[in-house]
Amino acid sequence: MLPIITIDGPAGSGKSTLCRLLADRLGLECLDTGAMYRAVAWALREQRAVPLSGEPLLTVLRSLELEIKGVGDRQRVQVG
Repeated sequence: MLPIITIDGPAGSGKSTLCRLLADRLGLECLDTGAMYRAVAWALREQRAVPLSGEPLLTVLRSLELEIKGVGDRQRVQVG
């Protein structure tokens, strides 16, 4: 099983830079969960699904298709 390393901190503190450095050194991949969160929030807003909660929210979330693509040393999260 591959190790999972999480990095937390405020905006602009170097989380992505540290992630790339560690990933290169340890032979791992980076996963930008912040980009995933923003993509989901954008999709919910586009579908005018906010403010939902409970089952209605789960229904919308289950219908979302997210695709994570590597673009150079960065990631792009697409909602489709």
